[in-house]
This record gives sequence, C-alpha cells and structure tokens, in this order.
Amino acid sequence: MSDALACFTSQKPAQARPGWVYLVGAGPGDPELLTLRAARLLLEADALVYDNLVSREILDGVPAHIERFYVGKKASNHSLPQEGINALLVRLAQAGRKVVRLKGGDPFIFGRGGEEVEELVEAGIPFEVIPGITAAAGIGAYSGIPLTHRDHAQSCIFVTGHLKDGSVNLDWDMLARPRQTLVFYMGITQLREICAKLVSNGLPDSTPAAVVRKGTTLSQKVLVSDLARLADDVAAAGITPPALTIVGSVVGLQERLAWFHPEDGQ
Repeated sequence: MSDALACFTSQKPAQARPGWVYLVGAGPGDPELLTLRAARLLLEADALVYDNLVSREILDGVPAHIERFYVGKKASNHSLPQEGINALLVRLAQAGRKVVRLKGGDPFIFGRGGEEVEELVEAGIPFEVIPGITAAAGIGAYSGIPLTHRDHAQSCIFVTGHLKDGSVNLDWDMLARPRQTLVFYMGITQLREICAKLVSNGLPDSTPAAVVRKGTTLSQKVLVSDLARLADDVAAAGITPPALTIVGSVVGLQERLAWFHPEDGQ
C-alpha cells in the first residue's frame, strides 16, 4: 500500500453529531457506489429520512435500530409535501437526533437539497452536505453511454423534465443545438412533448435517444431509439419512472460500449 493511500485510510472523518442534519447522496442505486463518508454516516445516524429513489439494496444495509422516515415523492403522489419534509428535518435535529437525509443521486442536482438547506439555515440547524454520484454520471457509465466524447459531444446538459409548475417550458432553442448531450431527469411523463419540442426546434428526428430505467441496479433496463420513435417505444415497453432520458449522438455508442448486463448475471 502506498504512503498516500495508507494516510487516507487511517483518517476517519468526524462522527455524526447530535442535532445535525447530514444531506447524503445515495448515488444512482448500486450500494457500492456510495462514498465512504455516506456509508459511515448511515451506520452512525439514529434517524434516517429517505426518498423513493433510494434503492432497496442500500436501505437493507442500514442498521435496524435506526428510526426511518419515508418521505418519497412519485408523480402526483407525495407521501409528505416539501414543506413537511423541511419541518421534519428541523424537528428531528432540534430533538438532538443525528439525522441523515438520504437522497438518490446527489442532493444538489435535482434533489431539492438547496431548498432543505435553506430551511436548516433559517432554523439555525447545523448541517453537512455529502455529495453522491448523480444519476446522469452513474447511469451513463452503467448503460455504456459516455456523456461526452470528442467525436460526438463537447458539452453535456442536465435538464429537469418536470418544472415546479408541472410544465416543460424550457429553453428549447438552446437544448436543440448540435454536438451536445442532453440528460433529462424526471422526464418520462412528458417524454412525447420533450421529443417533439427538440425536433421542432432543430434536432433531426433521427437523433439517437435512450431511456434507462433503474440504472446501475440488477433491474436496469436500457431502451435505445431515436427522437421520432422514443415515446412510442417507451410506451410499448411499459417503461415507467424512475428512468433517465439521454439524447445525443453518444447514444449511438451504447450497443458497442455496454458492459453491464444484469439479465446475464454480470
């Protein structure tokens, strides 16, 4: 073992503290993609507030004595509104709990982590943010779709497919530019409109596009198509959220670069 690695493994970060909230990124699903800091905090917490996108494999590794609070959100079905989640975090911390707020992916990338931190600051609650591998990076890697590539895309844009008011009123002219990769979070319910808007604003309807459901897990399903057919193909395949949509010529590399085949036990 190198001296640098030995130094790293011998240093354990500060343990979870009572009255603190830890916003922890759970990554895209595979428990082995958790950071070391995230894994340690999951063992040290005494209250866990978690989302719908946190995988069952990760939850199964959380000690049984830790009290759990499910606050997941699905389309048109929120177990607790965002204001209620904010209040819960404040209440638990004020009671002296060691609170882990566990979110799928990264807390600050379409995870509403910023809104929750604002509430903690307002209430004077100390907190820490532990980043996680965001869904775009993890799912792109596990599905064989490089998000950037010198021959295909010099930029990558993360986009929400579902705005706060329920619309998809986005900057379509900017999104439809060539030689970039688009990754839509939470876009399955609006997929037909997203594809149509991209085409009407200049992207060829033959542009490769893919939808990946439950990426990085043993339930991963990858569907590759193009903008003209993607919505119909997704409907025919019965694909439902959680799923990520990737648009751009890099998607054309998927068949050749795919390495994760859970259906084969790999």
